[in-house]
Amino acid sequence: MSVKQSAPVVVAVTPHSPAAQSGLQPGDEVIRLNGMVPRDIIEWRLMADEAEVEIDFVRGGLEMQTTVTKNAGETLGAEVASALFDRVRTCDNHCAFCFIYQLPPGMRKSLYLKDDDYRLSFLYGNFTTLTRFTEADLERVITEGLSPLNVSIHATDPDVRSEMLRNPRGGMSLRWLTQLLEHDITVNGQIVVCPGINDGAVLEDSMIGILDRYADLHHVALVPLGISRYNNESSMRAHTQEEARQVVDLVHRWQEIFLTHVGHRMVFAADEYYLMAGMAFPPGEHYEGFGLHEDGIGMARTFEWEFDGRLEVPTGPQSGFFAAVDGAPAEGYRAPRNPAGDTGLRGCGGTQDVGSTTISLTPRRNAPVGILTAPYGAQVLRPLIERCGRSDVRLVTVENEFFGGNTAVTGLMVGQDIARVLANEPEGHRYLLPNVCLSEGRFLDGLTTADLPRPVEVIPTDGIALRRALEITK
Repeated sequence: MSVKQSAPVVVAVTPHSPAAQSGLQPGDEVIRLNGMVPRDIIEWRLMADEAEVEIDFVRGGLEMQTTVTKNAGETLGAEVASALFDRVRTCDNHCAFCFIYQLPPGMRKSLYLKDDDYRLSFLYGNFTTLTRFTEADLERVITEGLSPLNVSIHATDPDVRSEMLRNPRGGMSLRWLTQLLEHDITVNGQIVVCPGINDGAVLEDSMIGILDRYADLHHVALVPLGISRYNNESSMRAHTQEEARQVVDLVHRWQEIFLTHVGHRMVFAADEYYLMAGMAFPPGEHYEGFGLHEDGIGMARTFEWEFDGRLEVPTGPQSGFFAAVDGAPAEGYRAPRNPAGDTGLRGCGGTQDVGSTTISLTPRRNAPVGILTAPYGAQVLRPLIERCGRSDVRLVTVENEFFGGNTAVTGLMVGQDIARVLANEPEGHRYLLPNVCLSEGRFLDGLTTADLPRPVEVIPTDGIALRRALEITK
């Protein structure tokens, strides 16, 4: 199944840019660049990379043409409304552990989109199972150097993987992983560990398989299964503390094996595993440059360093391809990830609201402070707040009744739950809200900060921003 996408429509033009000087305007529907029809923002960038770009577009029902003259490699300065212009390649797996199946009804339509598109893996860091990957896709990835890609592995045993994906192509599709690695495409892997399904001996076998057949993987993230109260799969359940400890122990043991045989630790456990297991986070050097930071691995450690003043710049998500192209928002392409695959501090997919915004009446700066966070975030923040010496700062923990289950990450906090908690909090206090739970100004349940019963200050979700909001100096 595929979902059609509209042709690229210009939504913004940078003043004085080459696009502006050529007369291109918001609302113009671009149909050709240099006589070719781009399928996605990747091809758009390649076609628009020339010093002279002939653009055919439709305005007011009339087809028009303009020529943009610029320096080779310079961006056009025209932001378009989508990243894929042909169609999103949707997922035809039926994984019992898929969190999208566990979403409550009535949320915005884009959140229910299950993609399995390698282009969205390259553009936004989405994970692909490769079950819909083709020879033509492989040729394009190699030719255009679409690297890195993120691949959901789950198990290296073909039969186990097929059973987990509920797709007969699940096992054989790992041949594409072999091909990608042989052509020097950087690939990060992920295993969603489901208790009783692919943990224990199966997980051990997967580590052996990675070492034997996929040793050129960049990193592999092990994330725990996330369960909402809408889960209908009886075989899916949350980890026990002992099971979490077993996963962490396995990871530490195999890191030593990978260090010996491939020169780096390769496999890492998500921060949630340490929180569930009641184990201390590893030292910073353990994370080997925090290459899986956006996948919830090492975020707690970098947040601590940021808050303590050891880092001057936040360790934010890798912008990747979009550091060099115009626009194309993630909305509609990044559904909520498995919540347990994200950190207790960050989490929700989609465009984050950045900067600091005060909503409604602003309490005085010296007012008592409440930091809104989810249970996992509270575990990370509590020791930091205790040692900063501020008795007027407290944590306001928001239990997730909207999703329920073991959903305990800050990125999946919703307006309804925050409103319920704030209604019982005193007026006149400062309430700090991490921006990770907002996407284009809205929570996942569609509410906005204007719907909350107390004014909140929306701040970036990093330790430096929190330190500044609390006016803590080194």
